Amino acid sequence: MPDLTITKVETFKVAPRWLFLKLTTAEGIVGWGEPVVEGRAATVEACIREIEEHLIGHSAHKIEDFWQMIYRGGFYRGGPVLMSALSGIDQALWDIKGKALGVPVYQLLGGAVRDKMRIYGWIGGATPDELARAAKKRVDDGFTAVKMTICDHMEWIDSPAKVAQIGDKMAAMREAVGDEVLIGVDLHGRVHKGQARAIARILEPYNPFFLEELVLAENNDALKALHDFTSIPMATGERMYSRWDFKRILEQDAVDIIQPDLSHAGGITEVKKIATLAEAYDVALAPHCPLGPISFAAALQIDFNCINALIQESSLGIHYNVGADLTDYLIDPDGFQLRDGHVPLLTKPGLGIEIDEEKVREAAAAGHNWKNPIWRNPDGSVTEW
Repeated sequence: MPDLTITKVETFKVAPRWLFLKLTTAEGIVGWGEPVVEGRAATVEACIREIEEHLIGHSAHKIEDFWQMIYRGGFYRGGPVLMSALSGIDQALWDIKGKALGVPVYQLLGGAVRDKMRIYGWIGGATPDELARAAKKRVDDGFTAVKMTICDHMEWIDSPAKVAQIGDKMAAMREAVGDEVLIGVDLHGRVHKGQARAIARILEPYNPFFLEELVLAENNDALKALHDFTSIPMATGERMYSRWDFKRILEQDAVDIIQPDLSHAGGITEVKKIATLAEAYDVALAPHCPLGPISFAAALQIDFNCINALIQESSLGIHYNVGADLTDYLIDPDGFQLRDGHVPLLTKPGLGIEIDEEKVREAAAAGHNWKNPIWRNPDGSVTEW
């Protein structure tokens, strides 16, 4: 078995808002990862440079050892920047190891538990009619599940009219696609707990698939009461970064679906542990992934291996993707073989995809400086985006 010593670390900031990582071994085997905090790509890139001295000379076979060394080797640990840097490196190490052994990563985790994975398509629109048309188009394209952010600027406690608008949007979508289609509702942390019950109540008649980030992660203490208030499944987790972040809400029986991000929550190594922890609490897994092809491929490796994986987010056609879309950096643009709202079992070794390095290097020459917008209420106060 080759030693797989890491000899080179490269990063590539590419449109629309992604950061790719390439690790090269002494044997010439390469692995790709996607370490990024959306809007903070340069910050995570700097973190990787700090970690690089521990990575050069380390064996890609010793993935768990590297993870523990970086996580526990610093007095201060966790958080979005460090965990995202570690996540991308972890993905690349698994990619190398799978390629060296000639098998997909899920085989190294114990093998596949399913033959295909359902994904959902993002939809956008400012009005009920626009959202209804967008949902219908996704269904016509073969998707059986969709998701959207259903509100925008929200005051700490907003008007009854704002709440009614949310209900009108959901009603229009449900009428357009019927009851067989799953409709995930993302509140994006824009709602505060004082109005969360009213929003859950107005959405409940339309049977959303889940309510995502009904409150911000820092207000997860409110989730238990909200969970007990509504029959709609509660989902959260994209702004949580380790099994220790998820432990409390699982112990409290405050969530039905967890959504760790493979580029933020410690990579394949950690999300596998988070998924197993959730399984013990009878909680489903739906990895967050509004990012690029490497993060998506890493999430699918977890999905194919974990019995409680429910559905997978994809950035295909998402409104953030300006300048490049999900498959644009793949050698085979049909690399994921998206069909009828599903991805079939990936069979190529490692993460299961082939990156077009020439295109990546060309895009990195231009780079990007993507930042999320800053939103303000009519009185000038900052509100959640």
